[in-house]
Formats: sequence, C-alpha cells, structure tokens
Amino acid sequence: MTSSGTYHLPKGTSAAGPYDLAITPESAGWAYSGLRILTLKPGGEHALSTGENEFLVLPLNGGCTVAVDGHSFELGGRTDVFSAVTDFAYLPRESQAVISSADGGTYALPSARTEQGGHPARYGRKEDVPVELRGAGACSRQVNNYCLPGTFDAEQLLVCEVLTPGGNWSSYPPHKHDEVRPGVESELEEIYHFQVAGENGFGYQRVYGTDERPIDVLAEIRSGDTVLIPHGWHGPSIAAPGYDLYYLNVMAGPGQDRAWLICDDPAHGWVRDTWASQDVDDRLPFGEHR
Repeated sequence: MTSSGTYHLPKGTSAAGPYDLAITPESAGWAYSGLRILTLKPGGEHALSTGENEFLVLPLNGGCTVAVDGHSFELGGRTDVFSAVTDFAYLPRESQAVISSADGGTYALPSARTEQGGHPARYGRKEDVPVELRGAGACSRQVNNYCLPGTFDAEQLLVCEVLTPGGNWSSYPPHKHDEVRPGVESELEEIYHFQVAGENGFGYQRVYGTDERPIDVLAEIRSGDTVLIPHGWHGPSIAAPGYDLYYLNVMAGPGQDRAWLICDDPAHGWVRDTWASQDVDDRLPFGEHR
C-alpha cells in the first residue's frame, strides 16, 4: 500500500514531477514492483535513470524512440490500448535512457527492483507477444503476455495486459500470490493500471484478504486509476456493460525464477470447471487480432 495506507489511487492523485503516475517500491510500501506513466508532448523527451530497477517502455498510445546503452530502438506503438498490442523496449538496471517522441504519446514504464543485471537493453517485437484468450462465457478476456517467463526474459519483472469486453468479469475466480509455496504459489506484489473505453466508462475492482492478513477494497474504476495489491485475494475485475475494460499488470517479488504461480480462492475456484462447456466471447480478440 502507499505510505498513506491507500490501495485505490484515482487518476492524478499519485502524479509526481513529469509523471502522470509514479509508484515506486518506497511509495507503495513494499519492496519490488513499480510503475510510472509518462506523457510526452510532440517533440518532447524524457531522461530516465534506471538505478536499482529494470524497466519496460510500453506505449499506451503513440510511438517513441528509446536511446539506451548505445542502442536506439524505434517503437511504432499503437493508437490506443484496445487497438493492438505494441512493441516495447527493455531497460536494464544502472542504465541511462532517453525517451523521445516526434508526435507525442503516453508510455507505461513498469519496473522491478532487482540486484541482478544480466540482461541487456533490447527491443521487443509486437509480433512476438503471445495473445491469449482466457476463460469462457462471461469470464472471457484477452491477455497480452509481454514480459513473462517463456515470453520475454527479465530479472524479476513480469508484465501483461488484460482486456475485458463490457459486461464480463476477469481476474476471476479470485486468486492470490502472496506467499512462497513451491509448485503452488509464488510471492508477487502487483499493480493494476486501468483504462476504460468510452467517455463515461467505469468498472469495479475487488481485493480482499485472509483472516491472518486482512485487506478490503471495492473500488469503482475509471480511466487512469490504479489499484495496488500487496497481498490477498484479488478479483473480480468487472467491466460495466457497454464499457470495455483494460488493465496493465505489473508484478515482481523476491523469487529469482520469476515464477507466476497463483492459488484460487477455494470458495470460488469451481467456476473454472464451467468454462469447458461455454464458448469464448465472440467479441474477442480486440483490434487487429480480430
């Protein structure tokens, strides 16, 4: 949670300096995960020192040029998060980068605190991003797997996007990943950053804890909002009918193997078994993948 004890961060409430959103391990009150949202005007640029963190540069809208460690990566980007997956860049710890854009845009900068530094700066092609359709029926959603084990190598950072058609539920059944249980569950701090299609679009996010570690969040979500999940069951993420829902997932934890192992709430895990008899929502996939 933030130093003020807040888990739901409405748009604009956690801006700092050049960033529309600035979450560091220190500001969140945890140890690893971070996220910054950067908007550049046409012709603008921003210098980023990664320090003890590894980063992605992930366009939400618009393209950009990323200069880092003697490399220059041209990111084509996208029109918006519902239109396509995007290419991206990886920035190692202890790097100096400059992000610039001729036409302007908004860029997510997910990060993870790490003591490792074995992976070099490099470019991630959008064609190599696995797009997964998960769930079925009213639990159908699309997952863009940018930086996960088996999709893109990093030290401790895990990043994906989830797109949910209006009226559907995602991050469901509720699940958690807040303790180390080899082969069953891994310890990961998580950030959800939301966009909602439509001028008045909204959704809801639920987070709740165990008896030993209580947490209780039921937040109405609008574009630009963020929810921190230090522990506990999280889900559902509910897209209001008529309004498609997007969220960027940023995760990191102490495990050097970057394992993403989850445990369903046993009260609701049976829902997964119902998907075999249902079709995937025909509104998926979004954008260019249709």
